[in-house]
Amino acid sequence: MQYLLTLYSDEAGWNNMSPEQQKQGIAAYAAYGQALQQAGALVNSNRLRPGNTATTLRTNNGKVQVLDGPFIESKEQLAGYYLIEVPDLDAALSWAGKCPTVGHGIVEVRAIWPSGAPSQQKPAQEAVAAGR
Repeated sequence: MQYLLTLYSDEAGWNNMSPEQQKQGIAAYAAYGQALQQAGALVNSNRLRPGNTATTLRTNNGKVQVLDGPFIESKEQLAGYYLIEVPDLDAALSWAGKCPTVGHGIVEVRAIWPSGAPSQQKPAQEAVAAGR
């Protein structure tokens, strides 16, 4: 089953790090990505540009508005993601717990509904049945 690990962190945190700390951070993410790849779990991953480069669209009175900036004004911004394929939620949570972001931000785990799935309620029903 596929899961999306979304990474949220304080964008100012990187700029407040020393060059040595930044180097260690880059190495930690490289090692994490390599571990995912070697385990055959990595489907895709990307780092996102800063939130101030985002463009948000929403509808107001039937008209689409285009706004500069992220949808949510928050200290923690969506910084990147990993799309992984693992047997179950427990495996996804295990990988999420190893992500370097956990040490300084938030990792959110969400199951992916496969395209063309006959019932998009099935993953939610399975989670409820499993007591999650």
